Amino acid sequence: MKIGIIGLGLMGGSLGKTLKKLGGHEVYGYDISETTMLKADMLGAINGELNEETAKDIDMLIVSLYPSAFLSSIERFLPLLKSGAIVTDFCGIKRQTMQDMRELSKKYPHLIFIGGHPMAGREFSGIDRSVSTLFDKASMILTNVNADIFVLEQVKNFYLSLGFAEVVITSPEYHDRAIAFTSQLCHIVSNAFIKNEIASEHFGYSAGSYKDLTRVARLNPEMWAELMMMNKDNLSLELDELIGNLVKYSEALKSGDKAELKKLLSEGNERKLLIDARKK
Repeated sequence: MKIGIIGLGLMGGSLGKTLKKLGGHEVYGYDISETTMLKADMLGAINGELNEETAKDIDMLIVSLYPSAFLSSIERFLPLLKSGAIVTDFCGIKRQTMQDMRELSKKYPHLIFIGGHPMAGREFSGIDRSVSTLFDKASMILTNVNADIFVLEQVKNFYLSLGFAEVVITSPEYHDRAIAFTSQLCHIVSNAFIKNEIASEHFGYSAGSYKDLTRVARLNPEMWAELMMMNKDNLSLELDELIGNLVKYSEALKSGDKAELKKLLSEGNERKLLIDARKK
């Protein structure tokens, strides 16, 4: 396949490297940063530049940018794409990009639009940190606009070939609701947790639990602030529920109610075991 990538940061750069490593694909990339374009070429993430000429033969165009930049970045290339070309994205919020895609599908009915979100990443950003193994055993989420079942199956198999362990097809509404809990809330908790004064003096007093909880405290503030604000209705609900649960633990401790604390801990432990068993 001939694949175009708009945005060659961590995700787009890793995608290019993965495709080149896999073989059988031609990869053309575009980034507003000339330095990033040079690095993408030097690091072997692309075959060449995505431009007015190369865009004409693209089979799949993937946008790996902030949701707010999706529409403006893609408008240059859509008129150039051949009939049947697939347009998808890596944006972390789906309701807004799917709304954009629905409008674009009316303007370009000969193109196929499918929203996408790879559940993969690192604490770092930029093409310098991109790796060809980023998507190994990860989950890929798809939100369909106008693709038929055969194209969906084609796209699903494409992502599985890149190393993804599973491909989940859902609605943009459920995606944003779920992601508020599984991703965005986790980043807020980790980011808030690390602000404790003793964190700077934890050396020698911490084990795996500290490392696990603080890993995603390191993040890209600009990107995550945008994603969280665009999903503030769902994220606010999840944050409020977490705060309510934490208050229960705090009250049990302050009142010296060991039985209540044990009950709360048992509930959480049992909940974790049930969820893990369901997954298996």
